[in-house]
Amino acid sequence: MKADVCVSGSGAVAMSLALSLAAKGWKVAWAREAQRHPVGAEDVRTYALNARSQALLERLRVWPALQPHACAVSRMAIHGDAGGALSFSAWQQCQSELAWIVDAGALERVLGDAIGFSPLVTQVPELGQDATQPHAPLLAVCEGKHSAARQALGVTFERQPYGHTGLALRVEAEHPHQGVAHQWFRSPDILALLPFNLPCEGHGYGVVWSMPQARVDALLAEGPDAIERALNQALQAAGPEAAAGIGHLRLSAAPASWPLSLARADRWCGEGWVLVGDAAHQVHPLSGQGLNLGFGDVDTLVTVLDEARRAAPWRSPGDERVLARYVRQRALPTLAMQTLTDTLLNLFADQRSVVKDLRNLGLTLVDRFSPLKGWLASQAMDRSAP
Repeated sequence: MKADVCVSGSGAVAMSLALSLAAKGWKVAWAREAQRHPVGAEDVRTYALNARSQALLERLRVWPALQPHACAVSRMAIHGDAGGALSFSAWQQCQSELAWIVDAGALERVLGDAIGFSPLVTQVPELGQDATQPHAPLLAVCEGKHSAARQALGVTFERQPYGHTGLALRVEAEHPHQGVAHQWFRSPDILALLPFNLPCEGHGYGVVWSMPQARVDALLAEGPDAIERALNQALQAAGPEAAAGIGHLRLSAAPASWPLSLARADRWCGEGWVLVGDAAHQVHPLSGQGLNLGFGDVDTLVTVLDEARRAAPWRSPGDERVLARYVRQRALPTLAMQTLTDTLLNLFADQRSVVKDLRNLGLTLVDRFSPLKGWLASQAMDRSAP
């Protein structure tokens, strides 16, 4: 089968793009990368999916299989470091949920199963450094932040390391989570507890903890008991209300870690190729929007290609003028999210007393100003169409 598009990558973004293109009738060559996780190793990552991402998975008909591995977020509680607080709830937004927390491994499994049933997706050898010889008129690079194909294309990936490491954990809480997600902005760390149904239904959390690299290295060297102890100490330091509502946290799986940085490719497309997801941009995980940005890329790219095919069927899907439309539509949402996460991180890293007082006052004022609060919630949920 002669392919129309070659999708390179093995993660959720690559698989969702391959399936989305196939659903529109495109013939896809899937250049799957080698397995990234050791066989038998548990993937402890969790993703927060907004409404647009969930709708994409619905259209791909994988959501019913994924939903048993997902937990609805009914409320989000954001805590400052000096009494500031901001809370969002689904009922205030007239929605059934703010987001879904899903198991990363389960997401990739259901997408992989769906690809196995798609007659228009054919697996081909991974590209590696041979990105200049794609299997189709268009190469869509979805290989993540360490993309070899992007490097082979001569694209510069400008990184701004934060000096922080993200620590992903799975924990079981003493008290039920009731669908409430928590996030504490402090210095020098940012701690997020995402309600989840593993390892115990109603009592699980996926933890994303951003800390200075040296601190994470020390905890990993000391082992699981030290990590669990440090996590519960952080919860106690958050205040008696948080500690009492959540209770003791017990580590249930080996942690995962990765260095954090702000990054953006200097070019997202060229004649015959396009970057999608983390291959094009990387954000701090404090907003939980990294995968949502990638799914937004998928949604927009497929729509742009489909519209161009209907308007000018003689054009190649790799036509740079067509691909530039995708880049224009995704540039502003991506830049806005990168700016937001970077600003929040730097704002809460500043320990000057006047800055500390102002940022906590700002959280409280936003919480009380309904129009702004509602707008922020709608942006995070992203119910827009491409």
